[in-house]
Amino acid sequence: MHRNKDLYHYLLDRARHLTEEWYASLDKSQTDGVYSSTDPKVIEGVKAQNYAFHEHFIEIFNTENEEFTTHFDQWIHEIATDQQHVNTPIHHILKEFMNTRSQYLDLVREFAKEHPEKVKPGQMDVWQEVIVKVLDNVILEFTEEMYKHSKKQLQAQQEMINELSSPVISITGVTALLPLVGDIDTSRAKMILENTLSQCSSKRVEHLCIDLSGVVMIDTMVAHQIFQLINALQLIGVQTTLSGIRPEIASTAVQLGLSFTDIETTSTLAKALASKLPVS
Repeated sequence: MHRNKDLYHYLLDRARHLTEEWYASLDKSQTDGVYSSTDPKVIEGVKAQNYAFHEHFIEIFNTENEEFTTHFDQWIHEIATDQQHVNTPIHHILKEFMNTRSQYLDLVREFAKEHPEKVKPGQMDVWQEVIVKVLDNVILEFTEEMYKHSKKQLQAQQEMINELSSPVISITGVTALLPLVGDIDTSRAKMILENTLSQCSSKRVEHLCIDLSGVVMIDTMVAHQIFQLINALQLIGVQTTLSGIRPEIASTAVQLGLSFTDIETTSTLAKALASKLPVS
């Protein structure tokens, strides 16, 4: 059994010292990350987070595993999603987890030296094994949680980029322009469809010019999505004009059996806008 009240209180009494010792040992010459910050609020925050770690970790010698894990999971999530830590290189964070592990292994040895009568034969090996195992699990869960958080952030940023890269630009009160530029994959095509319908509805657009002159290449799935967009726009009362259709795009559409018969097309965006703008 690794739980031991004497060791628990011994570690708990030294938790604050562990935090101060850890912070003093940090390599603050690093230019990136939370550990090199000179902001008093950030320093106070990182110390509080470290002290909270000790409060949770020390419970391993006092609490049942299930309760211990639940409380530690909350701490792991908080740190992994903390923007200061997200902005810190992951190898710096892992290094500090390892330094903390060394702190505990040293402190357990000190306890054994100071109170040999309270240490049963083989007890040191059990305690050291538990410290290493639990911290390894914390590191693994932390990196997984940080990966999930970073993935969500990247996805949100990509969605914002996609949204900004397919703006519906008002030209007149009821006429608008959708300029499409760059490569369009299936994911972006879906975003364009949803974003365009929403913007056209909110801006009360009656005629939308979709310009494809800046699109390098469109595969069969994306071409189909564009025609779906045109059909969806018609359902909400928006007429469309396609401009700048490249030969390869036209060829793809024909191969798919997609007809331009009911769609107004022009060779250039200038012609499309000229036909819709009022004559001065």
